[in-house]
Amino acid sequence: MRKMVLIAGMLSGIAGAAQAQSNVVIYGIVDLGLNFTNNAGGNRAYQMESGYPSGSRIGVKGKEDLGGGLSAVFQLENGFDADTGGLGQGGRLFGRQAFVGLSSKQLGTLTMGRQYDSVVDFLGPLTASGNWGGYLFSHPFDNDNTDNSFRVNNTVKYTSADYGGFKFGGLVGLGETAGAQRNNMTYSLGAQYVNGPWAVAAAYMSNMLPGASATGSIAENDANFLAYQQRTAGAGINYTVRNATYGFVYSNTNFTNPLSSVYVGPITPAFGSLNRLVFNNYELNAKYQLTPALSLAAMYTFTQGKFNTSEANFKPKWHTLGLMADYELSRRTDVYAQAVYQQVAGKDTGSVLDRAYIPGATDVSSAARQGMLRLGLRHKF
Repeated sequence: MRKMVLIAGMLSGIAGAAQAQSNVVIYGIVDLGLNFTNNAGGNRAYQMESGYPSGSRIGVKGKEDLGGGLSAVFQLENGFDADTGGLGQGGRLFGRQAFVGLSSKQLGTLTMGRQYDSVVDFLGPLTASGNWGGYLFSHPFDNDNTDNSFRVNNTVKYTSADYGGFKFGGLVGLGETAGAQRNNMTYSLGAQYVNGPWAVAAAYMSNMLPGASATGSIAENDANFLAYQQRTAGAGINYTVRNATYGFVYSNTNFTNPLSSVYVGPITPAFGSLNRLVFNNYELNAKYQLTPALSLAAMYTFTQGKFNTSEANFKPKWHTLGLMADYELSRRTDVYAQAVYQQVAGKDTGSVLDRAYIPGATDVSSAARQGMLRLGLRHKF
């Protein structure tokens, strides 16, 4: 409660500054809806949940002109659960973003703080989950972080200026562990080119011992997977013709000695310890603007897995299909409906990976199939 009062006090003070300075902006999104899961641990589940297509948030960002094309920039963004009023991102005050830096029109932007990695910045917007669909449309367990399952602390980040539609950038997140400088460090690189109807992007990220400490780049209460190392690489393309946009994205995520996922808990199979876990995600997505107010969208992801134990190798497969309809009541308010179905195939591994799980579902399915429906209302301010 004291944290929420502090947020209100800080934002009210900033609001006064915003009236005096046109370069300070307060903004936010409230996204709330009703979910139905057909199989959550063998039972049906009905829920009210916050922030699926868009995370519910309130933030403030600003820019000060320092002269000569140089500006000081900052952004503080709080994530919250609209259904309970609680803080998101592990109870952090500004869990979504918190950074300060310098921006040059000619040279780009250099920032420090808690920020998004290059996969989120460059590759994510070409996916359904990182663009119009959100949480339910993630690749299995959001294994590549294209839907922002975690942010990176202690970062120094560079984003270039826009050179005729081409942008690039990178990030280093410090582990802050004395005597073991690579522990819980994060590196990422990415690039994007936009020209007319085409948008192309590629990104790479490497995390050492994510979740190994409370002070590292990916904190223990913020990590998606606990593992010795996570490496993700991917590329994608979008093409827009008239009212339709079509996309294809490929990503590969490789975990060394994975132990668990924040979504489903321990992932160790019954046949020996898990040495390596690989996800290859192939996504097709499309969005069509039927009228100025109504859009229809769909995605399909085929995920080919591979993991090795001390005794056997397995190749599970995931099929995920998602549909969405969105209707704008106004420029800032819309209502939407989402439907997602997932099926898991492959040899029985004796682990939770045999059962379907749509990110955002109440629980893991008791079978190899799971379906979800969501009806929601979203307001942006």
